[in-house]
Amino acid sequence: MVNKLPTEIFMPPNVLMAKVGRAAGAIDMSAVQRAEAAIDTLKVEFDDWVASDVQRLGACRDRFAAQPDHAAREQLFLVAHDLKGQATTCDYPMIARLSSSLTRLFDGLKPTETVPVGLVDAHVAAIRVVFRDKIRTATDRMSIIVAEELEARVTETIEAARAG
Repeated sequence: MVNKLPTEIFMPPNVLMAKVGRAAGAIDMSAVQRAEAAIDTLKVEFDDWVASDVQRLGACRDRFAAQPDHAAREQLFLVAHDLKGQATTCDYPMIARLSSSLTRLFDGLKPTETVPVGLVDAHVAAIRVVFRDKIRTATDRMSIIVAEELEARVTETIEAARAG
């Protein structure tokens, strides 16, 4: 025979909700509007920031090409990494993609392995062109082709280093 005990439903307390409070309608739209206005005033400076970083990248590339030691390699990586991080914020997603490819090249090779200067040069030249031509979209056909080719060469270089 079936036991006919009453069914009880236990609802555990929502501790997180008690600590945080209800989220519905909690967004302060005036704060969002103030943040957007602040970003709009900073956008004037975005090009200057990117220009400075692109110039630093070129200077680091020159130093690395002249003497590809650990310090020059590290500095070039750091500038490319900085550029990768801020380029999207500054409306240059293709520069972010190219910088990401360049940093992956450095990340993928051991410090004792040679980084091909020609591949570094190609990345730096592409970044300079994207900035010079003010390509502010990730859908520019020529930029995509160049980025895909550079990414393929980076992958090829890393795989060759692993194999050999």
